[in-house]
Amino acid sequence: QVQLVESGGGLVQPGGSLRLSCAASGGTFSTYAMGWFRQTPGKEREFVAAIGWSGGRTLYADSVKGRFTISRDNAKSTEYLQMNSLKPEDTAVYYCAAHYSGYVTVVPRSYRDYDYWGQGTQVTVSS
Repeated sequence: QVQLVESGGGLVQPGGSLRLSCAASGGTFSTYAMGWFRQTPGKEREFVAAIGWSGGRTLYADSVKGRFTISRDNAKSTEYLQMNSLKPEDTAVYYCAAHYSGYVTVVPRSYRDYDYWGQGTQVTVSS
């Protein structure tokens, strides 16, 4: 059983930056592809970014490409989402997720492919 805990959310002005972290425990972190999703009330959970087990492959939603960067540190069992040039439409609860992949490089895009989820952290972009 893998436990995921997000941190780093908060209130930021448009154009600002935040870095989210997701600390994992209870499993071999390097055998999981990791992802970030976000959700606003009344909408389906939306894919943001994913990263393969080694960090060598990443995938981004078009809406965040060039502004967000996903990364991971397998030695610390932690993944990150660096968010720059934030816009009001980025406001959402952000969730990290883990997909067991062994040592196969995959970057799942669908929330249905993920096995474990964090509790979420609120990001609000507003002036």
